[in-house]
Amino acid sequence: MAYTTIDDPSAYFHTQLFTGNGSTQSITNDANAGDFKPDWLWIKSRGTTHGHALFDSNRGGNARLASEGNQEERTNEGNVTFQTDGFNVTSSHPTTNNNSTNMVAWQWKANGGTVANDTNGDITTSVQASQTAGFSIATYTGNGGSGQTLGHGLGAEADLIIFKDRESTSAWRTYVRLLGASKFLNLNTNDAAGASTNIFPSHSSTTIGVEQNDVMNKNNSDFVMYSFRSIQGYSKIGSYTGNGSGDGPFVYTGFKPAWLMVKRTDSANDWWIIDNKRDDYQNPFSDLIVANTNAVENANTPRGDFLSNGFKWRVSANAFNASGGSYVYMAFAQNPLVATNNVIALAR
Repeated sequence: MAYTTIDDPSAYFHTQLFTGNGSTQSITNDANAGDFKPDWLWIKSRGTTHGHALFDSNRGGNARLASEGNQEERTNEGNVTFQTDGFNVTSSHPTTNNNSTNMVAWQWKANGGTVANDTNGDITTSVQASQTAGFSIATYTGNGGSGQTLGHGLGAEADLIIFKDRESTSAWRTYVRLLGASKFLNLNTNDAAGASTNIFPSHSSTTIGVEQNDVMNKNNSDFVMYSFRSIQGYSKIGSYTGNGSGDGPFVYTGFKPAWLMVKRTDSANDWWIIDNKRDDYQNPFSDLIVANTNAVENANTPRGDFLSNGFKWRVSANAFNASGGSYVYMAFAQNPLVATNNVIALAR
């Protein structure tokens, strides 16, 4: 299907900073595009070792998942409610509203919480999707079968999909199309890419196939699945090879990044997240959060630059730029390189 340029990416992705008050509070998003009601909300305390808190409007604001571990979905821990212009934190839980602590909330829009059954696959999924932004949230119940397909709702092949069993301790299994059908990553670990013959036996514009296992298709278990595809000028799931130099590789995205997550795939290393709100000053960026641990924000060490059309590493490091190292990344835009009104993005 055809896609149009998203002139203002903040209509679909937004990062909001706030300070916890240890009670309840309403967080109003200051997205450039106007009111922003999230469908996927990912909160992390920047200055404490409390875990991540992931919510979505399919599962509801009382169902928290944590990317740093394999634990099952927890209910009534750090509850949130999704609002027209942001979200409310409704408790003093330290993962969402730790008193006097700097917090970050990464947010994506799908379809405003409107969910429909997708019967394209062997297993019916309950999906809300934004095909314009290349993002969908799906829930489903596993049937324990082999090679089962699941509808993702993107309207084109998915570039990256994250699976989580909500009812049991299991990995955050991650499919990256660039790695191929027999490779996988786990969002909750620093492991290198693993291999399992035909772990993703099929992929199409409507479905993703999964092998029979307790991570993606355990019988009678409830799952959530987050799917993404690259959208020109707005998002990019890609790869690059490190050169081990302080003059590191430039990675072209076609837009000025607002958010970037990087993972080394040929060797163990963490999932590193950078955004333009915590690092709101000029290049180089330096403030990083790790998705697979509960660590405090790793700050004050310059690593690289956000440019008008991509990002460039300014450090030799195993995490981002080892000589010959293989990396995958997912990025979302602050501005497209050139919008339809001919406004050109500039480096920071």
